[in-house]
Amino acid sequence: MSAARPFTALRVLAVTATLPLLLTACGYGSDSDDDGKKSEVAAGAEKLSAGEVRIGYFPNLTHATALVGVQEGLFQKELGGTTIKSSTFNAGPSEIEALNAGSIDIGWIGPSPAINGYTKAAGKSLRIISGSASGGVKLVVDPDKIKTVDDLKGKKIATPQLGNTQDVAFLNWIAEKGWKVDAQSGAGDVKVVRTDNKVTPDAYKSGSIDGGWVPEPTASKLVAQGGKVLLDERDLWPDKKFVITNIIVSQKFLTAHPDVVEAVLRGSVKTNAWINAHPDQAKASANKALEKLSGKALPAEVLDPAWKSIAFLDDPLAATLDTEAQHAVKAGLLEKPDLKGIYDLAPLNKVLEAEGKPAVADAGLGAK
Repeated sequence: MSAARPFTALRVLAVTATLPLLLTACGYGSDSDDDGKKSEVAAGAEKLSAGEVRIGYFPNLTHATALVGVQEGLFQKELGGTTIKSSTFNAGPSEIEALNAGSIDIGWIGPSPAINGYTKAAGKSLRIISGSASGGVKLVVDPDKIKTVDDLKGKKIATPQLGNTQDVAFLNWIAEKGWKVDAQSGAGDVKVVRTDNKVTPDAYKSGSIDGGWVPEPTASKLVAQGGKVLLDERDLWPDKKFVITNIIVSQKFLTAHPDVVEAVLRGSVKTNAWINAHPDQAKASANKALEKLSGKALPAEVLDPAWKSIAFLDDPLAATLDTEAQHAVKAGLLEKPDLKGIYDLAPLNKVLEAEGKPAVADAGLGAK
């Protein structure tokens, strides 16, 4: 497979490593926090083929499968004597770099960085092995300035980063409205202002932006400051579902330790089942994990609506990832990629069958 050109913003990364935040997966905190934290293993528990599995994720509600699964010991239960070493990331590229460098083996990540990581490495670095979350993205605006969609013209709307998942979705939505915006500069009928999620609420409060197409919990933070939800991205997708978080694995680790990968997937499937069966407990668990990672829990006025807008599932919603890649191509941020082989769902479907659940599909993008 020929290597497709990655998102335009990432061409800079071939020259310099000083821009790690281009294509963020919308997390919070530092770019990477490899604190060496390991899980506690029950005495006498038998190890799998690897003594340790290194996982990466974001301190973000859309990564709650990882947050809750680690917090509640659901992954460790499936791994037996194999320990978990957790690292947290803020930026998609830094997690992909960690995966490529062998610093992590398995990660939770958004669709845009997964696509970009796969295409940059000509399909040789990673596989998507499961879904994790859908939804959790809203267009929130200042109701004093924007009362209808047409009022967006001439306004300044934030997205997290040039070329990230929300940025691509907003650019595509703008184009479908017939409006013109230069993807690189953000200038046009609507001014797209790339603003880190950590500072978007302050930017909104100061009036330097008029709203944002942003993930949770940033969207609910804006609402708590008086913003109004003008659009929930779920309403733009069939069945109101689109991938926001995938699970990826190093192809090298998948080949060497399929039993460990399968154990992590069992933990993920059982964590998602527990989250959906015990939503209030799971929400509290995720918030407790966020407090440990960031030093501050989310207030109920932010946590409750944010949690309700995210669906936790095992299906990677592969067709929507392909659509998101097409949106990036239309925006001029990505040359048409060859995504054939980006998925390997055989281990997940084995786990789902054992749990009495239906198999999931790869939309024709399965491993060759």
